[in-house]
Amino acid sequence: MADANLLSAVTLAALLLHASGAPVEDTPTDMPAGEPSGEEQAGPSNLLSVSPVWHAVLGATKRHQKEFEDEFQHELKYHFLENYKVSSLPAGCPLSNFSKEACLHRLAHGLRIYTVLLKHVEKEYPGNLICSVVKYYSDLLINLSKDKMRNPEQVTALTSSQEAQLLGGLDHLDAFQRKMTAHSILRQLHHFLVDSKRAITKRENTKARMADRLLAPISFYNQKFKDEIIQKHL
Repeated sequence: MADANLLSAVTLAALLLHASGAPVEDTPTDMPAGEPSGEEQAGPSNLLSVSPVWHAVLGATKRHQKEFEDEFQHELKYHFLENYKVSSLPAGCPLSNFSKEACLHRLAHGLRIYTVLLKHVEKEYPGNLICSVVKYYSDLLINLSKDKMRNPEQVTALTSSQEAQLLGGLDHLDAFQRKMTAHSILRQLHHFLVDSKRAITKRENTKARMADRLLAPISFYNQKFKDEIIQKHL
């Protein structure tokens, strides 16, 4: 069953990524110019920032803008959704003055919240493919994040009352506002994921550079010692 679920999610992701006619590997992850993405950097494969899960989930959320523009044609611009931000959306991880551990917790907790809010999106747009892909890969990202935490037990699922609180106020909106809110949730989710990936990449790269600086003198003296041994035997 797990293999079937994985195949289904991967198929949905491929459908979304290919919908615009672009191959999966060419789909950008919305990183700004000059900002290296995790996939482009060489490094240990156990780094969270280079996990292929990011490519899959960001490829899906990036597709949302085209879906919005196709639905409303020229009636509404994408930035119109700025008027419908949901107040309960989670805060992302700042690029500075925040530890990697804190960033991982914010990512996991934020994805829990977005997973609940996606229920509103699915209510307005039943069978939405983006929701199906994002929910699957969000679970994977949460688990990957917990694997990197010192205190993963602090990541807990939201209670039923917390879920009800998140969704409660959305049912009282009119039909147009409910649709705009659903689109706003997907838009903000994409930004949350992009910012989270960038912040985690920065922290993992900083840690790697510090480790390289610490190991450099050791490597130098090891090589020097080897050279001395070789010279003695010449």
